[in-house]
Formats: sequence, C-alpha cells, structure tokens
Amino acid sequence: MRTIKGPGIYLAQFATDDAPFNTLPDIAGWVADRGFAGVQIPTWDTRLIDMKRAAESKTYCDELKGVVAAKGLELPELGSHITGQLVAVHPAHDQIMDSFAPAAVQNNPAARRAWAEEQMKFAARASRNLGIDRHVSFTGTLLWPYLYPYPQWPEGLVDDAFDELARRWLPILNDFDEQGVDLCFEIHPCEDVHDGLTFEMFLERVGNHPRCNILYDPSHFVLQALDYLAFIDHYHERIKMFHVKDAEFRPDGKTGAYGGFQPWSKRAGRFRSLGDGQVDFGSIFTKLSTYGFDGWATLEWECFIKNPDDGATEGAKFIREHIIRVADRAFDDFVKSGANKAANRAMLGLD
Repeated sequence: MRTIKGPGIYLAQFATDDAPFNTLPDIAGWVADRGFAGVQIPTWDTRLIDMKRAAESKTYCDELKGVVAAKGLELPELGSHITGQLVAVHPAHDQIMDSFAPAAVQNNPAARRAWAEEQMKFAARASRNLGIDRHVSFTGTLLWPYLYPYPQWPEGLVDDAFDELARRWLPILNDFDEQGVDLCFEIHPCEDVHDGLTFEMFLERVGNHPRCNILYDPSHFVLQALDYLAFIDHYHERIKMFHVKDAEFRPDGKTGAYGGFQPWSKRAGRFRSLGDGQVDFGSIFTKLSTYGFDGWATLEWECFIKNPDDGATEGAKFIREHIIRVADRAFDDFVKSGANKAANRAMLGLD
C-alpha cells in the first residue's frame, strides 16, 4: 500500500489575465496560501510555461521548479488536454477546435494537427527535464458525432476510427517512452476514449503500450452512470494520475444524461465542488491506497455555482483530510504467532 501525495491543484481553471492568476510566481503564492502542496501546470498556457523552452532547456525547467519551490510547493505534473485534443479532430468540430490553436495554424486542420503533435513531443521532453514521470492529455475524437447509433453505424466505422486514433498516438507514446514518462489519458466524454471499454479498444491497438495509462477522474463516470469504484478494480494497474473532482447526477422527468442542451444549472449531470456532489471519495482513496497508487491527488475544480476561491480553499482541506497515511504494520500483529512449519502441520493434523 502507498500513501497518496497531495493535495495538488490543476491551474487550468484558475489562470486568468488578472493578478494574481496571470503569472506562475503569483498564482503559486495564491495556491500555497490555500493549503496546497503541488501544482499541475497546463502546457498551453503561455502565461505559466513556455513549452519549447522547457523541452530544450534543463536550466529553464530548474527555474520553473524554483519558482514554485519558493512558495513551498512541488511541480509534479503537467497537463496537455487541449493540445492532445487537437491530435484527432472530427471535421464537425474544426471551427470550435481552432480556438485551441495558434492563429498561424487555424483554418488548416493538417497544420493544426502537426502543431499539436510537436507540442506533445515538447511535453515529453519538458517532463523529463522537470524530473516528472507522468503526464496527462486527451485522445481527441474522430467518432464522437456518431456516439449514439442512429442511424446504425456503417460496418467498420468504429474499427476504422480507433485504428486511425492509435496510428496517430503510437509515435507520441513511443516518444514519451524514450523520455521515461507515462502518458495518461483522461477518460472523458467528447473523447473517443471515454470509458473502460473504449480504453481497452485503444490500448489493444497501440499494442498494450506500457506508457499508455489513465488519469482517473470519477466525476466523468458519475455523469455516465458508470461504476467508478469497480473501474479502479479493473484498471488500477494503468491508473497513474488522479483528478479529484466531484459531480452529481439527478435525472428527472424532463432531462437525463444528455442534458437537453441546457446550461449547467439545468442539467441532470453537473460538476460540483468537493463534498457538494455524490462521489464517494472515502472509498476511492481507500481503493487507490490499497492498490498502491503512488501519484498525486490533484484538485480539478469545476462547479457551476460556487466561487472558485472557496472551491479551492475547501478543496485543499478536503483532499488533505481524505489522504490515508497507510499503516506500516498490520493492526493485529500483537496476536500474530511466529512462523513454525512444524506447528502449522500439527494444527492441520498432518503430523
């Protein structure tokens, strides 16, 4: 068993153009004041990190770690969700996905994808330079517009999409392997890899690649009515990262899992601040600790109603209180008999 590290915080939802959220030193100070121990930096946010420099310069990475260390924090993880999303984009999403890319590659899907793949290579090298051994991203999607099979999928459509998804990601996985870094995909709606079975389909096609792993976020499973505790039992060997995010699913006579094209306040499935939703985090921390999860418990805050400052402050305390300092000996050692093979055989009536 292992004691989970933390609490960490993902900065993507907090970084803005306003102080203290627009520079790494200032946001790190804000994070430390709220009780966190580490930060997960979004790789696309140039206010916080220059990925090309991080990929090329160990000195620059040491400076980044020094900035957060000066506030009493660690830098254990990077996240490239938006970048990974651009590795595989269905044409129906081209216009909206262009907002994730620099102007020079917008309106040019091939150039946008090439840019994203280069950024993922930067992420692998930057992680190595920072001394980080795991990284989180999205797979992107070629199939999401066809999620519900009506009209029925043409024969081979799903297989062709997953074959292509694997073809695009395999060189990136190999690149991460060369840098000694696990690439953890967040299992997430709007990605082709959005539940356990789709992860298995993807994993098989990348040859059970040892670097193909999972970021576990139970909130997305609540909204899919998926058993998020059994998921840990099935995939704990591949779970290398953990976003602590709460959610609730309260369907009624008017709407359910699909949300009815409503704003967050009217959807049946909604993300909530930690402790305000339905996720059983006590059982999650117990399972992950029992299975020896050796990563960080990192807050990803998304809540349709609560102020983010309150969500972060409460979130740090919530995670800290849920981290289990695992035992270094069995509780019943005081009644344990010593090893005695002869006595054992006698007790069993064998001698």
